[in-house]
Amino acid sequence: MAEMATAEQQFAVSEGDYVVYPAHGVGKVQGVETQEISGMSLELIVIRFDQDRMTVRLPVTKANAAGLRKLSSRNVMDSAISTLKTRSRAKKTMWSRRAQEYETKISSGDPVAIAEVVRDLYRGEDQGEQSYSERQMYQSALQRLAREYAAMEGTDEENAAYQLEAIIRAKRGQTTASA
Repeated sequence: MAEMATAEQQFAVSEGDYVVYPAHGVGKVQGVETQEISGMSLELIVIRFDQDRMTVRLPVTKANAAGLRKLSSRNVMDSAISTLKTRSRAKKTMWSRRAQEYETKISSGDPVAIAEVVRDLYRGEDQGEQSYSERQMYQSALQRLAREYAAMEGTDEENAAYQLEAIIRAKRGQTTASA
């Protein structure tokens, strides 16, 4: 039986790499530092989240358990984009239950799951108003998806969000035009 790889081998990062931390979204690795804590030497990944003006120091050995991952592959992001193009599957269940499901999807850090939330909560100008909590949830999901998309495409978050919404608008426009 092969020996298990250590957490350090499983999650190798370099300064300047973009990573996704499900609890906070996309951040940039500032480096790996060693700190003495309670007499123990700990190797920490230092991640900067500019959008939240926050720095997180995560023990290398806890990176996988915390869900830290590198940016999605092109295939995963393409799947997320494809999800935006599909028909909304908003259920008729109570908002509190849907909100809980949406929050779980956003917190998962999975771009395809986040794209489902964006797709389901998107409201075009021709559609009814959203409640405050729906708008907040939509913005949260859009920001998460846009940050990862922006990091992959080498653009800024605002432009990425505009591009993602344009994909939804284009699909909805086709649906309306063909009906």
